[in-house]
Amino acid sequence: MKRILTYLLLTTLTNLSVNAQTKTYAEKLGFPKGKKVVILHVDDAGMSYESNVGTINAIDKGIANSTSVMMPCGWVPQFFDYLKKHPNTDSGVHLTLTSEWDNYRWTPLIGCKNAPGLCDEQGAFWHSVAQVVQHASANEVEAEIRAQLARYRAFGMQPTHMDSHMGTLFDPKFVMSYAKVAMDEKIPVLFPAGHASLIFKVNNVPEPMQKLAQQVGKQLWDAGLPVLDDLDGTSYGWTLPTGTPVTDANIQKYKTQKFIELINSAKPGLTYIIMHCTSPTPTFDQISGSGQTRKGDMLAMMDPALKAFIEKEGIIVTTWKELTERRGNVK
Repeated sequence: MKRILTYLLLTTLTNLSVNAQTKTYAEKLGFPKGKKVVILHVDDAGMSYESNVGTINAIDKGIANSTSVMMPCGWVPQFFDYLKKHPNTDSGVHLTLTSEWDNYRWTPLIGCKNAPGLCDEQGAFWHSVAQVVQHASANEVEAEIRAQLARYRAFGMQPTHMDSHMGTLFDPKFVMSYAKVAMDEKIPVLFPAGHASLIFKVNNVPEPMQKLAQQVGKQLWDAGLPVLDDLDGTSYGWTLPTGTPVTDANIQKYKTQKFIELINSAKPGLTYIIMHCTSPTPTFDQISGSGQTRKGDMLAMMDPALKAFIEKEGIIVTTWKELTERRGNVK
């Protein structure tokens, strides 16, 4: 009998452990079990006039429902003019530590004198994540994060969240600085720490890094912040098949179908879907050759077919504001 009781106890504990591991953060936040919950998020607001127009179109005329602002960039004030007129917009800080384009650059808010490791030979942020990791210290990164948050607040608004431009802050060298500022300031941050099926698969994340992500997620959750289950940012690389005429109709149809396929492939839980919505002009084409894929993201968000699919499939669309409110109700 004692052996039977011991076996039953161990089995129960094992099952509890498995259940604890498989329960999604969406469920912890009170969303129904087995449901797909998404945030349709637009990166790079403030980067350019065209990015601002694309972001606004995707939100006002489409189904995108979240964005974040690149605080070191030149078109930030114009976007805040929009935010002040639309104060309920789900908007955060797109923490920026790289300046990737060749002919259009931006610099650290704290200056190169205070953070030489953040600056390249032109006095701008480094072009790539790898260069930031190589040259910058965690202390420099934390100081710049705090400065970008402070500039956001200087416009008289409070961000709904913070996230990471080009994923720089997901690197092990900087991730704890990212989490520390979030916990200090009580501001949610983009961090996929649940099953993370999409993001781990695309980036071939090794097991030690997966465990680190789960540990950081637990810290954020224990600090009273909402945490995501998964993340996808692959739409940037979706380009029309070779030979397909580049028209708005073709771009919209193609991108809409790709978003439908992505949502179909997502597992139940809370998934953050990143896109870059731009209304490109000849000027933007001097910044980047990504105008068409960004336009495609914008057009897909404005496509009634995508909205109809989401409604038909019962996909729950949420915001950082709702996540924060739900987290506050979880004991």
